[in-house]
Amino acid sequence: MTKKKVTPTVGDLDDRLRNGLIVSCQPVDHGPMDDDETVIRLARAAIAGGAEGLRIEGAARLQKVRCALPDALIIGIVKRDLENSPVRITPLSEDVQALAEAGADVIAVDATDRVRPVPTFQLIEQINQLGKIAMGDCSSLQDAEGAFAAGAAIVGTTLSGYTGGPVPAEPDFALLRTLCSKFPRVMAEGRFNTPADCAEARRIGAWAVTVGTAITRTEVVAEWFAQAMQDSTNSMPHEASVI
Repeated sequence: MTKKKVTPTVGDLDDRLRNGLIVSCQPVDHGPMDDDETVIRLARAAIAGGAEGLRIEGAARLQKVRCALPDALIIGIVKRDLENSPVRITPLSEDVQALAEAGADVIAVDATDRVRPVPTFQLIEQINQLGKIAMGDCSSLQDAEGAFAAGAAIVGTTLSGYTGGPVPAEPDFALLRTLCSKFPRVMAEGRFNTPADCAEARRIGAWAVTVGTAITRTEVVAEWFAQAMQDSTNSMPHEASVI
C-alpha cells in the first residue's frame, strides 16, 4: 500500500529551505518543451542542481510531477484566461480543490486588488481548510497586507510589474525590501533572472526566491542571447568600401 504524503507545515518549510531556491517549471505555452515528460525532467534537473522546491502550473501536470518526485516541495498554480477578469493565477475555487487533490504543498493565488470571480480571502481560507499552505502572489504592499490578513503564510512579489503598463526589465527590489520588513515569509519572484539577483534578494531578507524563465524557458533565454548579439552586430562600424 502506497504511503500517503503528509503535507509539510510552515515550520517544516522553514527548516527545509536552506538556500531558498524555487524553480518554476513552466515552459512556453504550446512550445516544443510544453509536455508532461519534459516538465518532469526539468523538475528533476532543478532538484538535482540544488533547487529546494518547484512551482508547477496545472493540476494534472502537478500530479504527474508529484508521482515522479514524491518528496519534492511543490507550489501549485492554475493559470486561466478569463473573459471578465484580468486575474490569471488560481482564480477559482475548483482550481484550489484540484491542486490540493493533485498533491500541492503550497497553493498560490493572485492576491491583487482587481475584479475577480472569487474573493482572495475566500480562496486563502479554502486552501487553509484543505490543510495546504497558502501563498499570495502580490503586486504591492496593499496586496500583501490583504493576503496576510486573510491567512496566507507566504507573500510574494510575483505580480509586481504585471498588472498594467510596460513590464520592467529588473526585479522589484524596492517592493521586496518593504515586504521583508513587514512579513515573516516573503517570496522574491518576478524577473529574478541572474544568480546575482537571487543573492541580492536573500541579502535583502527574502525567505525564498523563485526563478522561472532563466532556467526553464529555453526559447526566451535563447532570444536574449540572439538579440544581444544582433544589437552588437548592428552597432559595429561598417567597413569602408574598397575602391
